[in-house]
Amino acid sequence: MPYLWGEMTWPAIDQAARDGRVAIVPTACVEDHARHLPVDTDIRLCTEIATRAAARMPDNVVVLPTINHGYDPHHMDFPGPTSVDGPTFLDYLIDVCCSVAFHGFARILIVNGHGSNGPWIEAAARKTIIETGGRAVCAALSYWSLPEVQAAADRVMTSGERIPGHAGEFETSLYLALRPDLVDMSQAEDDTPPPGTGYSVAGTAVMPYWSTFSRNGVSGYARAGTAEKGAALLEAAVSGIVNLVQEFRTRPLPDRQDHHDARIIPSGRHRGRPRGSVAEIH
Repeated sequence: MPYLWGEMTWPAIDQAARDGRVAIVPTACVEDHARHLPVDTDIRLCTEIATRAAARMPDNVVVLPTINHGYDPHHMDFPGPTSVDGPTFLDYLIDVCCSVAFHGFARILIVNGHGSNGPWIEAAARKTIIETGGRAVCAALSYWSLPEVQAAADRVMTSGERIPGHAGEFETSLYLALRPDLVDMSQAEDDTPPPGTGYSVAGTAVMPYWSTFSRNGVSGYARAGTAEKGAALLEAAVSGIVNLVQEFRTRPLPDRQDHHDARIIPSGRHRGRPRGSVAEIH
């Protein structure tokens, strides 16, 4: 059963929509990951998790090509990252999801692998529902937020690092489990933000320029990473996506109930209709 969107023909995609499969949209970013990991870390980890999950349930999902470029201006002091402006990334992601809905997929799941994409993927999921008039349901998550991954991290990680960190024990372990030939552990270093700096201060979300608190691009304990830990974390992430899709696929799509006696229908974004000339979603 084909499940990789880019390798499918249009009749196969049409049939997948008619079969009620969930469309997975992976998102990530090209980003520096210290001196020991490649800049495709977020892309590779997210893509592998999504495709491996799909391989276990090919009749339930399709996986779109990964959106490789995300929101990352705070990393630009290190060579390598590419960054897309937040509103541009948001609009791009909404357009992709609405295109998927146009083709009849009523359940869309954004699976994210880059931390700073987080606010934008949530907004894109909400907006996709509105743009399709509620005919499609879109959900979004970063894979490390899955309860299966959280439990596995508590079980196998030894450094006390808060996941996902950045190029630390978590991501280093996952990459070692996938492509150890691309990891240079001789260059692995540990680094943690000094108190009062970094991207979590007193429970608040703060994202300054990364170079202001990390000398090498690491936030965590890279030297604690192992392939064995990565294999356990990878299995947890894949299983978590499988479990989520199985639940999401059976989620009902209730009809909207308009409680207005009379209203003026605006011409803009609150029309509650799919973009373009779409009249119905299968």
